[in-house]
Amino acid sequence: MPKSKRDKKITLTKTSKKGLVLKQQIVEDIRKCVSKYSNIILFSVQNMRNNKLKDIRGNWKDSRFFFGKNKIMALGLGKSPEEEAEDGLHKLSAALKGQCGLLFTNRPKDEVLDWMEQYGEEDYARSGFIATESISIPEGPMPEFAHSIEPHLRQLGLPTSLQKGVVTLLKDHDVCKQGQTLTPEQARILKLIGRALATFKLTPLGIFVKNEGYTQIAEDKTDEEDDDTMETGDVSDT
Repeated sequence: MPKSKRDKKITLTKTSKKGLVLKQQIVEDIRKCVSKYSNIILFSVQNMRNNKLKDIRGNWKDSRFFFGKNKIMALGLGKSPEEEAEDGLHKLSAALKGQCGLLFTNRPKDEVLDWMEQYGEEDYARSGFIATESISIPEGPMPEFAHSIEPHLRQLGLPTSLQKGVVTLLKDHDVCKQGQTLTPEQARILKLIGRALATFKLTPLGIFVKNEGYTQIAEDKTDEEDDDTMETGDVSDT
């Protein structure tokens, strides 16, 4: 009887001693999940927010999320037909590019894909975000702000002053233009005025179904990131 691919031991020969045990555990966890779950969805993340990813994990307790270093996840899946934990997984491993994650689940694939299509959580844009619309603040009183914050508003670039104890914008102010890359000051202003431009969303890129293999759904259009800049501890839910 041929030896099961799941029993193959993976050695992290290029990994430093620091974090070696944790990385080896992640590889082993992925291999166990390959055995336990029938479907693996590869997804990309737009506007990553750790708190929202944590909420999703809480709602999907019957499944398992991995997110982080692609090199480590690829080792768990197997980077070649000889190393893969299940037939065809090396194709999924090769598709791990940019900021992406894996969802291991036994839920029907159509249910998972429909959920990802509909799911999205609005959030405040951060510095570096490309503005999706132009936003301006009209001249006049801004009673929603306490007088004590007026100096801070001026530091952010807003032409304000205190008039009879009320924060007042002295002239119309363009916070951002559509297509513009937000500065830290612009992102802060948008948050202060309650304008959420970003959406935290998971986009399915491909799916592996046991006994069927891997199918590419879409290409990841996000910029690729250096895996080594990610924290290994963010790879898996604990």
